[in-house]
Amino acid sequence: MYYLELAVQGLVFGSMYALMAIGLTLIYGLMRILHVAHAAVFTTAAYVAVIVTNATGSLWIGAPVSVLIAACAGVLINRLVYQPLASRPPLVALIASVGLMILMEDAIRIVFGNLGLSFDDNPWLYETLDLAGMTIGLLQAVMFLSATAVLTGFAAFIAFSRTGVAWRATLANPQMATSFGVDVARVHDMNFAIGSAFAGVAGVLIALLNNYVEPGMGMVVGYKALAVIVLGGLGNMAGALIGSLLLGVVESFGTIFLTDVLDRDAIAAVCLVVVLMLRPQGLVWRRAV
Repeated sequence: MYYLELAVQGLVFGSMYALMAIGLTLIYGLMRILHVAHAAVFTTAAYVAVIVTNATGSLWIGAPVSVLIAACAGVLINRLVYQPLASRPPLVALIASVGLMILMEDAIRIVFGNLGLSFDDNPWLYETLDLAGMTIGLLQAVMFLSATAVLTGFAAFIAFSRTGVAWRATLANPQMATSFGVDVARVHDMNFAIGSAFAGVAGVLIALLNNYVEPGMGMVVGYKALAVIVLGGLGNMAGALIGSLLLGVVESFGTIFLTDVLDRDAIAAVCLVVVLMLRPQGLVWRRAV
């Protein structure tokens, strides 16, 4: 039962990595941009969730507002940073993204300080559930179910909505999609909005779990998400999902069996190096959208 609890905890954290990694994969798959500033969007959403929740006394206001702001931030980043660089080599956009991440995190540090913020009231923090003989935190269950609902809804949106069809057409052949009347710029905005909203959901949930936010909190999650999209194969959403869940489980067991050798956050780097050495094309070779 103990190992089953470890696996469940791994899937919970893996679902958070999946939210971040799917957002990154969306952007890379369509625009071939490694959106490093995604980590700063995650941090911004977490801060907004804490500030708005503390101001209003309601998480049900703070969470939607933070996700909405994250989505709007993604669209602004696309229009102000990436669109002007569309004709430049991808390396230019990557450098701009790194600079933007540093700018956003330093702005948060200047405004709110280095010490971070906490929720005034987080009643879910110590609540637990008994499930089939296992004891899991209520917040962990909420995290996993929220990530599952978001990703399932997105899969249905992509598969069955007209906008989802336009997105897939743009990804497959932008020129052909344009000739059929698809507004490619609008699809790009939608891509950033959805991907950034995913980061916002992850930011809110991690803030609740830790009951604490600080300016550099996006760095670790961001690098793990980058590692995941490489593990799963760049641009491959199925691979990103599999890689996220696998990394979460490996980390969960690694903290028990490798604690004297590796820190939890170092496990992602080791997994990345091993996969690049043994299977550089990623865990899932065939590209999936």
